[in-house]
Amino acid sequence: MNRSSQLKLKDINLSVGGFSLVNVNLEIQGGEYFVLLGPTGAGKTVLLEAIAGIKPVTSGTIWLGAEDVTDRPPEARGVGFVYQDFALFPHLSVEKNISFGLLNRSTKAEPRQLARVERSGRTSSQNVRARVEQISSLFRISHLLDRKPEGLSGGEKQRVAMARALITDPQILLLDEPLSTLDPEIRELIQVELRRIHQELGTTTLHITHNFEVAAALADRIGVVMEGKIVQVGPPQEIFRQPVNESLARFVGVRNIFRGHHTIDREGGGHLQLDGLRLASISNLEGAARASIRPEDILLSRKSLVSSARNNFQGRVIQISDRGSFCYVTVRVTIPEQGGRSLDLIALVTQSSVQELGLELDQEIYAAFKASALHVF
Repeated sequence: MNRSSQLKLKDINLSVGGFSLVNVNLEIQGGEYFVLLGPTGAGKTVLLEAIAGIKPVTSGTIWLGAEDVTDRPPEARGVGFVYQDFALFPHLSVEKNISFGLLNRSTKAEPRQLARVERSGRTSSQNVRARVEQISSLFRISHLLDRKPEGLSGGEKQRVAMARALITDPQILLLDEPLSTLDPEIRELIQVELRRIHQELGTTTLHITHNFEVAAALADRIGVVMEGKIVQVGPPQEIFRQPVNESLARFVGVRNIFRGHHTIDREGGGHLQLDGLRLASISNLEGAARASIRPEDILLSRKSLVSSARNNFQGRVIQISDRGSFCYVTVRVTIPEQGGRSLDLIALVTQSSVQELGLELDQEIYAAFKASALHVF
């Protein structure tokens, strides 16, 4: 029976070398798939290891369900942990690797303890075998049980490591960048598997990554960590489209970030003034403000668009950055009334759109975006 629990971190502080987690507060609901997103060195793994009990906190409390587990050892916390490098025992079969998690209740125990635990009779061999068959079927690796890890692909190793962690029916599953070493095609397949298995088991899951696509594909909610602090928590759309500050906006790939003065007109419409250029918004903020537009929200056309987009400007292409299946196109909008001052807008378009529009440097083009695409903060 699944016993997924709520995770609650209250005022967590922790120092490791010259790095510190500072006053981390976080609540993850039972059964939620929560992704902790942040750049390298932000403190994601340190926080995960603190939750697992691998690194003791300096102050603060960690709750799993109704229990304070702050001072408990890792094996007594009811936590499943999957490391970035899978940490499979190379001399044990897939079956023994998976059952090791059940017999020892800790992936940190020594492999030589396996025989002793089996002899102790704490877990009958019949029950262990039944659980291994059940979890192997769920992960679709039943045909691999007699194999050794050296003969497995990266995706297969990932499934084995997940099965080993989940066979203990943990209160929470902790995933440390589990997809970062996989090829893009395999990574996408494992993402689908992670979502399927989470829907079937409902295990509370905390997954750390620096990959935006992984976070957007899997998360019920995302928490962003920067420099040892959680700076924003919310659904994926909110994180990527409504960042709370400029640093976060740059991290999540907004690219178009402006500073200006925001006003509200008599009809209640919002406008951001940028050196003579007026951008329509739906914000009700007033005064000095920053604003951002995701590059995929800017539409390019050879003629002025007749649409619901209230922001429509003529400019010229000054840069085309090829990224394989898509391109970043920079359009410079000039403001004659302001002595030729200009504003650069960066749009994300597919390669087919580049071909259809015949985009090239110095070409005149129209850039349009909806008032709702302008996030004012």
